[in-house]
Amino acid sequence: MSKRKLTRRQSWRIAKIQAERSARASKREASTVDQLQEGDLGPEQHGVIITHFGTQVLVEAGGVSKRCYFRTNLGSLVAGDQVVWRDGNPYGVVVAVLPRQSALMRPDPYGDLKTVAANIDRLAIVVAPYPEPQLNSIDRYLVAAEASDIPPVIVINKTDSIDEQSRPFFDTVEALYPSLGYQVLRVSTHTGEGLDALAVYLSQYTSAFVGQSGVGKSSLANALLPGINLRVGALSERNTGSHTTTNARLFHFPQGGHLIDSPGIREFGLWHMSEEDVIDAFVEFRPFLGRCKFRDCGHEHEPECALRDALEEGKIQPSRMASYRQIISATSTNK
Repeated sequence: MSKRKLTRRQSWRIAKIQAERSARASKREASTVDQLQEGDLGPEQHGVIITHFGTQVLVEAGGVSKRCYFRTNLGSLVAGDQVVWRDGNPYGVVVAVLPRQSALMRPDPYGDLKTVAANIDRLAIVVAPYPEPQLNSIDRYLVAAEASDIPPVIVINKTDSIDEQSRPFFDTVEALYPSLGYQVLRVSTHTGEGLDALAVYLSQYTSAFVGQSGVGKSSLANALLPGINLRVGALSERNTGSHTTTNARLFHFPQGGHLIDSPGIREFGLWHMSEEDVIDAFVEFRPFLGRCKFRDCGHEHEPECALRDALEEGKIQPSRMASYRQIISATSTNK
């Protein structure tokens, strides 16, 4: 049955009620923070956001965690944010947030970009034999990483499950992406292959695992962070996977460094990026940019196109050009 279409007046009333509820919640929150600030609060100190829930965040400083309120004028605080806060009883108060060095974003249900983690130093793009991987999905993550200036690594997980059907894909991955300067690691939580190398690569940095649901991000986190026991979602019969993690949370590696386990991110929203930003995120395209005959070259059928010439000469791989065109087509459609 199709949904009943709301009239303009009904839509206006719903929006008005939601705005009033939001205003009341913000007023209650501001009142709570004011009361806390009027009481005995400790001196200002630096901390990091471990996770976010409702009107509170969990702040860590000196190995101790504290629930804190924060003012709405600070914006949305997320795991990884560096903040200034004051201790109190029973709650502390976040009074300032430091500038972010990087931000990991995804589209919300309304199509807007939402920050889910901050100050990421490494982005681990996890792929596995199932659900069936696609080069275009890897390229989308790489574009997002390049645009955010976050060094990525491609992690081939569940290597013990690679069979004759999936092996050609992963052979392509291991040949293509290192030639572009991206590191590729093979790991398996079942056999232990590559886990030590991955732990060393991620140590001393703040990292995040991204990839389709079902590729084993939580299993990898559990293997690298003994004792955290993140829920692992079993794949459905159709290997579509299911979201299991609900809140982004920061954990500490035993060897040093941190991991932000983010909600199952299927894909990054790239529609906010201009065509120039997207094309510049394809690292092998850069030597040919600005060398086309026409300044407004669309790199499709125009004569003397430097990118198409590079494609024909084997300097650009067909799969990468196809990914670029798919991304550009999608961003144009959503604008």
